[in-house]
Amino acid sequence: MSQTTGADWLTGSGAMEALFRATDWRQTPLGAIEAWPQSLRSALSICLGTRFPIALYWGPQFVLLYNAMYSPIPGNKHPWALGRPAEEAWSEIWSTLDPMFHGVVTTGEAVYFEDSLLVMDRHGYLEECYFNFTISPIRGESGQVEGLFNAVIETTYRFIAERRTRLLRELGARTAAARTPEEACALAAEALGSVPADVPFCAVYLIDKAGECAHLAGVAGLHTGSAAAPASVSLIEPNSSVWPLNTTPSSGVKQVDQLTERFGLALPGGAWPEPARSALITRIQGPANRELGFLIVGVSPRRAADDEYRLFVERAASQLATVIGTATAHEEERRRAEALAEVNRAKTTFFSNVSHEFRTPLTLMLGPTQDALESPERALSGEDLEAVYRNQLRLLKLVNTLLDFARIEAGRAQAAFELTDLAQLTGDLASVFRSAIEKAGIELLVDCPPLAGPVYVDRTMWEKIVFNLLSNALKFTPTGRIVVRQVMVGDHLVLSIEDTGCGIPAAEIGNVFNRFYRIEGTASRTYEGTGIGLSLVEELAHLHGGVVGVESALGRGSTFTVSLPLGSAHLPADRIGGERTLISTEIRADAYVVEALRWLPGAEPHASPRDDGPLYRVLVADDNADMRGYLCKLLGAHFDVIPVGDGEAAWVAILERHPDLVVTDVMMPKLDGFGLLAR
Repeated sequence: MSQTTGADWLTGSGAMEALFRATDWRQTPLGAIEAWPQSLRSALSICLGTRFPIALYWGPQFVLLYNAMYSPIPGNKHPWALGRPAEEAWSEIWSTLDPMFHGVVTTGEAVYFEDSLLVMDRHGYLEECYFNFTISPIRGESGQVEGLFNAVIETTYRFIAERRTRLLRELGARTAAARTPEEACALAAEALGSVPADVPFCAVYLIDKAGECAHLAGVAGLHTGSAAAPASVSLIEPNSSVWPLNTTPSSGVKQVDQLTERFGLALPGGAWPEPARSALITRIQGPANRELGFLIVGVSPRRAADDEYRLFVERAASQLATVIGTATAHEEERRRAEALAEVNRAKTTFFSNVSHEFRTPLTLMLGPTQDALESPERALSGEDLEAVYRNQLRLLKLVNTLLDFARIEAGRAQAAFELTDLAQLTGDLASVFRSAIEKAGIELLVDCPPLAGPVYVDRTMWEKIVFNLLSNALKFTPTGRIVVRQVMVGDHLVLSIEDTGCGIPAAEIGNVFNRFYRIEGTASRTYEGTGIGLSLVEELAHLHGGVVGVESALGRGSTFTVSLPLGSAHLPADRIGGERTLISTEIRADAYVVEALRWLPGAEPHASPRDDGPLYRVLVADDNADMRGYLCKLLGAHFDVIPVGDGEAAWVAILERHPDLVVTDVMMPKLDGFGLLAR
């Protein structure tokens, strides 16, 4: 049979056949097409006629030939690559192909590779590509291997899609245990950063409550605080040197290019040596399109930011939104549980304190009364009568304070606001405490000049505010001074009560006005109290449209302030000059003063050692002066009694006097009863 000449054997009507016929093959290493051997023509006919990507490599230089199905693989190199030596056509991967090709030529045996990575330059940049392919020998007329048959299918998109799907599963697994939004973001960034081929770097920002700023909550591949990972990004003021979060659309993905120019440094390329050129930003949106934050993902320098990449970032953000929502729910539930536990703890402490507060005056009233009933005179007199009266005042003050608090809680507090000379009133109230304060060796300064504007207050409530703050200052100020000052600040009156007492620990300042809250371990004159005095002050100030505040330094004292607006426009019109219909809870001033005087040294006579023979020695520790006096009276007829006012003083007396018996109160300042017994 005669051999076909020319290109007549390329009879196909496709574009590739036309391209072959139009190519001047004399300019290639293969030479004129008329001279091609039959083995090449046969292989090429099979190649061009099949509907599967096939390439041929022919001759010593492995000249590249391929069909139409293969043409997308060279990308922008098509049709330039056609007829080029493989080393020229695939210069970027020739170091990988060369040993493969020569191995098949030498052995004459085919090879097969699956999901093989080839980093190809086919779209103007080095691209991460994966292929399944076989290389089979083609023998020429001489029986020697003259060429290679390369059947290939690109698996890049499947391979990368599966890798990203695994990454999203890993994202879900790692973040499942998150209990706060910040923890969820940190774990998410860690998970995403575990596959640097897809996520060279990432950053997760959460929007603050005001919606004006986003703070960094998770980062991978970047240094926290660097130009590309600032701790916070404003959502109000645009800044060309940070991520454009405020211009990111509500849906979809925003692409940011020229990262090196934007941030002034090369951002990491993850698994690849080249720096990342682009990043994708998408919003993290919760239920009802609630804006939670932003996810920033660096684009691999060896992949295009195509639709698949964008979808991957959107899916990651969607998954992160779910995790943040779940973590937020957990955090809110935890906070509710902690708040409930704190309320329960505070209530338990409160009821324990109130029980103690009620039992002490009741005991000091019932004891002397019972003694009087058993006496021939059946009458109270002298110190017993005074003690009963003091504790009646204390009990009435306690009941009225609790009633005030209950009314405020129920929204039934009644105020009767009237125009008041507050300079005169506050000065008079402070002077009521002067004797008790000065008896404690503390200087009292009162600075209440006349006010320039009208002030409306409920006088009874104002008395409780001033008396509570003054008694609190006296309780926690062992030496120094207390200053009562009233000034005008703009259109507000500001009352401040400053002391040089023990001060408040910084961690506790935010709790001082919480109801039922008492600061443990603070030095004071007495442990007595319900823990609602300062809370009541705050509530009474709020009823006046005012606010309270405190500044304190541990060991240097505290300043409590009450700020009230001038005039009456802020007050309920029907309560200006209104009458009260509820039972009055007014507390007599001497109830505060008498109670404060009992905190001071020398409030009751000290028991002196008896000299009528060997007696058992009893130490009585109680911070309530009346209770100490009463116990001394009961026990003094039979024992040598040593009274002290707190646990630390009791410990010193135990070491020095070696008592036979210790009778101690449970709640005392400095060292409580349990601590004393343990020591």
